[in-house]
Amino acid sequence: MDLNLSAADLAFRQEVQTFLAQALPADIRDKVRQGWPLQRDDYLRWQRILHARGWGGSTWPQAFGGTGWNAVQKYLFDEACSAAGAPRLPPFGIKMVAPVLMEFGSPAQQQRFLPKILAGEEWWCQGYSEPGAGSDLAAVKTSAVRQRDADGDYYLVNGQKTWTTLAQYADWIFCLVRTDKEVKPQRGISFLLIDMRTPGVTVRPIITADGAHEVNEVWFDQVRVPAQNLVGEENQGWTYAKFLLGHERTNIAGIGIAKRELARLKRLAEKQCRNGVSLLEDAQFAQRIAQVEIDLMALEMTNLRVLSAEAQQRAPGPEASILKIKGTEIQQNITELMMLAAGPQAQAFQREAMDDAFTGYAATSGELRALGSNYLNMRKLSIYGGSNEIQKNIIAQMIVGL
Repeated sequence: MDLNLSAADLAFRQEVQTFLAQALPADIRDKVRQGWPLQRDDYLRWQRILHARGWGGSTWPQAFGGTGWNAVQKYLFDEACSAAGAPRLPPFGIKMVAPVLMEFGSPAQQQRFLPKILAGEEWWCQGYSEPGAGSDLAAVKTSAVRQRDADGDYYLVNGQKTWTTLAQYADWIFCLVRTDKEVKPQRGISFLLIDMRTPGVTVRPIITADGAHEVNEVWFDQVRVPAQNLVGEENQGWTYAKFLLGHERTNIAGIGIAKRELARLKRLAEKQCRNGVSLLEDAQFAQRIAQVEIDLMALEMTNLRVLSAEAQQRAPGPEASILKIKGTEIQQNITELMMLAAGPQAQAFQREAMDDAFTGYAATSGELRALGSNYLNMRKLSIYGGSNEIQKNIIAQMIVGL
């Protein structure tokens, strides 16, 4: 693989950097750089700015209104956005359900949903995990029974989803539901699109260890879903789920974000002193930073290989599991080193001090205020999207042949 950028690539990167310098709102940028929580309006405002520039679908083909960028352009765009402090948009609509609809959805579904996802007019969440079906998605029990009345065919959905990220903001949810209990578990699953405003849908917050309301329980009680909201064929949802998870695990590597946070870690370590010297000059601490940086460089090479495969119309394979494992481990290591660098200052955690309207006493500066929250939040990375233990089994089976 030739990793040297062409003149056209360099010009493209400069174009993106210039746009970001001019268009990225300062208040959103500052929140991202300090690790403060973003609200629904922050994400949607940035998506609409990108859409107005024609860059709302940076990973989409032109046939569906996207940029049609090649793998290198996508990579350069993501890296520039992360470096500038642009928010990483929630992937559930634009990078998860949208590719499924492009590949398996009907023309009517594509026309109905894709333009609104692209324009930031509808927010999506993911209905996969259940109390007894996290990494083992074949165990989903939420049921969908097909019925018919005078108004036509529909599914009656009953069950529960959990750990549903940002469902409190969502207009729609894509769900794995069980439509046949008599066959092999993977063969009886379907992929449904459900309007969150439908009677019988209830969202209940789950407050996480960092005090945030990011995830939820979603309950379905006799929820009526039109049959035209079935994606692809009934009982073939497992195929679509695997296709989606390949994209999710590729995105989860977070190369650009890790680079930005690694630079932030170095700045923080440079300001902190132990025994009269900067932490960057402390041999033991510097070695730990260097190891993270080496791991990140290796991960970046793997990510580029996966992007190259996608450019050749090959779906992500077991390499996506490698990206998921190492990407999450690196991000967790960086937040841990930030806590160690800050020392006692990292212990003061006030979630309310990260709110826009906060005017009270803050125990720590803005740069340090979110360290405890981010450390706790990042513990989940090795669990969601298929736990790292499950990803290691996939690698053992598909690559090693065990």
